[in-house]
Amino acid sequence: MRLARVFGLALTGFLSAGLLAAQDSSSQPAAKSQSQPAAGPTDQQADPLKRPLTDKQKKANATALQKEISRTYKKWLDEDVRWIITDEERAAFKQLSNDDERDQFIEQFWLRRDPTPDTAENEYKEEHYRRIAYANEHFASGIPGWKTDRGRIYIMYGPPSGIESHPTGGFYLRPANEGGGETSTYPFETWNYRYIEGVGQNIDIEFVDTCSCGDYHMSTDRGEKDALLHVANAGPTQYEAMGLASKANRFETGGLDTLGAGPFQQTDMTKQFDRMQQYVNLNKPPVVKFKDLEEVVSHKLSYNLLPFDVITDFVKVTSDTALVPITIQVKNKDLTFVAKDGVQTGVINIFGRLSTLTGRVAQTFEDTVTVQTPTELLPKELEKPSVYWKALPLRSGRYRLDVVLKDVNGDRVGSWSRGIMVPEFGDDRLAASSLIIADDMEKVATKNVGAGNFVIGGTRVRPRVPDAGKPVSFKRDQRVNFWMQVYNLGVDQQTHKPSATVEYEITNLASHKAIVHAVDSTQEMGNVGDQLTLLKSLPLRAVEPGLYQITIKVDDKVSKQSLAPTATFTVE
Repeated sequence: MRLARVFGLALTGFLSAGLLAAQDSSSQPAAKSQSQPAAGPTDQQADPLKRPLTDKQKKANATALQKEISRTYKKWLDEDVRWIITDEERAAFKQLSNDDERDQFIEQFWLRRDPTPDTAENEYKEEHYRRIAYANEHFASGIPGWKTDRGRIYIMYGPPSGIESHPTGGFYLRPANEGGGETSTYPFETWNYRYIEGVGQNIDIEFVDTCSCGDYHMSTDRGEKDALLHVANAGPTQYEAMGLASKANRFETGGLDTLGAGPFQQTDMTKQFDRMQQYVNLNKPPVVKFKDLEEVVSHKLSYNLLPFDVITDFVKVTSDTALVPITIQVKNKDLTFVAKDGVQTGVINIFGRLSTLTGRVAQTFEDTVTVQTPTELLPKELEKPSVYWKALPLRSGRYRLDVVLKDVNGDRVGSWSRGIMVPEFGDDRLAASSLIIADDMEKVATKNVGAGNFVIGGTRVRPRVPDAGKPVSFKRDQRVNFWMQVYNLGVDQQTHKPSATVEYEITNLASHKAIVHAVDSTQEMGNVGDQLTLLKSLPLRAVEPGLYQITIKVDDKVSKQSLAPTATFTVE
């Protein structure tokens, strides 16, 4: 039988370390004599790095260092992420007991917000600090720009879609919805956002500088910018100029605005609660999309009305960080489909959370999966499963994975919870990723490397999910695919190449007979390094139904190490 072989190289991380050593020295004091000159200024100003320290001084220095480190974490919490950290994250950070936990929390904080976790760059983090720098440069007014209202909104939501700026105030022709008429204003700006998640669409935010000193503050009163507001009979609205209203009425309505009466007054009054809610939402950290599903995880409730299956795999990123692809499969026949315009639609909301043994949230993910098919093809669609995939970077260690799915149309919920152990891929021993059995495997275009659903490195690998803990199953008209990476192959000092063999064996577990046996050598694989990506594909037309086991044995001739991971599958 013919087996396809494709080998690839993955990115290798580099670690750097710094070492600082201080050397104390002391000398015996010379005996005093009449002829010995008195100590000069140079002796009294000895090099402080070479001056011996007492235990008290060492303790004081250690205390000062600890205070400096504590200030660093406090600055990160109170300044760097002040406007974007959630209340739950802030409370969790304050409960951490040592700097290692704080460092890991900060790393995971940014990873949770990384839009492209498969790449080295964290665009969210880079954009966040760019916004802080911009705010400090453009919005400072006696206080740093990041502390101002404009700086806060800019850091949280980015640049607005449009800005109406009146930097010097002065003459202002009110629009009709503000009462019309002419007046003079303080400096002010109105920022418009077409959409802010969790807040709404077409959001207008007004900032007013009532002191004309550059201190713009966010205002809910559209009349606050009116510099003639408290000057009798000055700057009247259209109704006030016509004698249809009195300026004193502006302060008697009890609403948010001190605008004068006008044709839109009643409409504006009905919208004041919406504007109050908008103001509250603008001051909140980002909201969770599927709050109902998060509650299931937070309260550890268990639902089995919507069954589904989950598998996790592990791929090396660095020696202590792994990419953890999470694959979720639900059968379409368990979903509720709704017909509209000849199309049947099923919708699933997904919420997942990874937490440490101490309960600290390490990662969360949430998404919506939509399944659509023409009404006449629905029976065939119900025979298929829907597969969702999410890859998350995690430090090595033990985690709890909670997943909740909701059938939106049928209002049914299912939950799944397991402990997982993310391995540590040390640099000093032969290691391998998970052995993935896939129902679809193909190389991707260069522009799609490391990006997209089911893409690991340069290959699209869609894992076949087992049904309720059973081995994965294939039909005889399908192909079974195997994917695995090998790490830390020894490199020969003379040839500067690895020397290893890779042996593939597929055995019928009923008869204990091998139906496939093949051996590859790194010497035949071209230009390879200390990491290999192994891909094999096997057509099942000639394979008898039964239970089979795949074993991939890697024998490293240089380091004298070997490994032999296995996996099982069924042919129907």
